[in-house]
Amino acid sequence: MQSTITRLTHALKEWDTAITALEKGETILLLRKGGIKEEKGKFSIKYEQVLLYPTYEHQKPELLKPEYAANVTPVASGWHPDTIKISSWAQITDILTVTEENIVNQLLPYHIWNEKLVSDRLNWKPKQPLHLLLLRVYLLPEALHIPYDPTYGGCQSWINLLEPISLESSTAVLKNEEYQERVKDIALQCTH
Repeated sequence: MQSTITRLTHALKEWDTAITALEKGETILLLRKGGIKEEKGKFSIKYEQVLLYPTYEHQKPELLKPEYAANVTPVASGWHPDTIKISSWAQITDILTVTEENIVNQLLPYHIWNEKLVSDRLNWKPKQPLHLLLLRVYLLPEALHIPYDPTYGGCQSWINLLEPISLESSTAVLKNEEYQERVKDIALQCTH
């Protein structure tokens, strides 16, 4: 079910490659432990409905499956484009947590990252669980290019854009039945 919210400023920062995969319906799953600037150093969900804000700085081809690695051009630390393309938003429908590498490895078919990233994420702050975010993604009627602002920078998961973006006439990437089936499949992997 689509949101009754018609405008958003809240955004979730994620690798551009991951956002592209979400927008194409290739995945509904993001893996998060949180950025350096997260509150108390831990990841938490601040908003259930978010614009998807692409980042480039930390994308590393060696942490992606080969079919996604080819789409990444590494950039210098601190680099960002002058304008940011916002072309989608998401409803975070489910949040699962895992601490065991074998469970996350069972989820490899459902996301874009390789085993190295999964292992690295689990081993970073090992007492904290890995958060699995399941996102129902909606495409905006047309992509918007907003100016970059320094408040958008840094290792933080959540930002607020300076200007709200309208969600009117957005279309779901996946039909509800297909989305719910994927949610069920992922949740099932987490219980094995």
